[in-house]
Amino acid sequence: MRRIVVVGASAAGLAAAETLRRAGHDGPLTLVGDEPHAPYDRPPLSKQILSGTWPAGRLPLRRDEDLDALDLDLRRGTAATGLDLADRAVRLADGSRVPYDGLIVATGVRPRRLPGEGAHVLRTLDDALALRDVLTPGTRLVVVGAGFLGAEAAAVARGLGVHVTLLEPSPVPLAHAVGTEVGGMLSRVHLEHGVELRTSVTVTEVVEDGVRLADGEVVEADEILVAVGSLPNTGWLADSGLTLGDGVVCDEYCEAAPGVYAAGDVARWYNPLFGTSMRIEHRTNAAEQGMAAARNLLAPPEARTPFAPVPYFWSDQYGLRIQAYGCLRGHDEVAVVDGDMAERRFVAAYRRGGRLTGALAVGMPPGVVRAWRKAVADGTAWHEAVRDEAAAPDDPIGIGTGDHHGRETARARQ
Repeated sequence: MRRIVVVGASAAGLAAAETLRRAGHDGPLTLVGDEPHAPYDRPPLSKQILSGTWPAGRLPLRRDEDLDALDLDLRRGTAATGLDLADRAVRLADGSRVPYDGLIVATGVRPRRLPGEGAHVLRTLDDALALRDVLTPGTRLVVVGAGFLGAEAAAVARGLGVHVTLLEPSPVPLAHAVGTEVGGMLSRVHLEHGVELRTSVTVTEVVEDGVRLADGEVVEADEILVAVGSLPNTGWLADSGLTLGDGVVCDEYCEAAPGVYAAGDVARWYNPLFGTSMRIEHRTNAAEQGMAAARNLLAPPEARTPFAPVPYFWSDQYGLRIQAYGCLRGHDEVAVVDGDMAERRFVAAYRRGGRLTGALAVGMPPGVVRAWRKAVADGTAWHEAVRDEAAAPDDPIGIGTGDHHGRETARARQ
């Protein structure tokens, strides 16, 4: 395993490269990235960079001297265009070929777009800087998609004095991920801060004066941000022979083919902790999976370790810190197990089948949140995780009516 190539120079790729060096790999190590920038952190793009509270210079994940110490063949601004499994070589956009004995794919995702021209997306540093430049007080911004990215951008824009209209096809934003009660609570926060939230509307295209809805209405805007999800960057692998299916399909070791591993947003792997295949688009997972893939690439087959994390993500909106552990999507039941949703300081637990599969906290101390992470990691049975099974109502809660009072419905078993 002399020559190793890592394709993707963001959190997962950098974590993989650093782990390879720490684990003793002293052979040639190539890190390929399609952006001209040194590896940088992405979560601040929709927060500190968009708000202008951070300069772009705070984003790099490592100092130049730390990157130099890794002795990398760092290919910035050069996209991978193909993979030859038989010849063990990566083809690059500049026409060159990089041979490898081991390969880690960490090419991330790209934003979904809508028909039409002129809308912003928010994935790269250049995207964030371009959007920040136009978010001046009084600007009319339409955000298409009220997921976490769209919600964070809407919150920042309101803080900058921008008039924000948030358009969402679902009746309750984020209900598919966190449940209708939690999604409704987050929606009310936006309404209280002056966002015009319109749900159950579908945007079909970007037009000159704004966006067009499915019923023909045009919602006027000076600027438009499309935040309707992302697609794994697997196009360059289309003829490679790797199995692709909403990402690079891997086993529990993150291996996609002999000597080929994947990590980060682009990887779909089998997580034995939850007994299912998953692809996670969160910063913490990217770094952890990059390290896991690197260790397994270097290890003999019998010494490899399954990658079985408890996924973690966080979001900041209007001063609210939202943290979640585990798998919240596809839940059968949600219960508020600590605190009070009306006070926006609570923990909600999530059940799938007979076990606790996730927990989401708003405004709670780190120690409380970590305790629920351990319960998820231990595969705790639902009846052991909560004292009773009275779940928070899982139906629309009248967004904006002000008639809902969050209440504690169950408590964590001590």
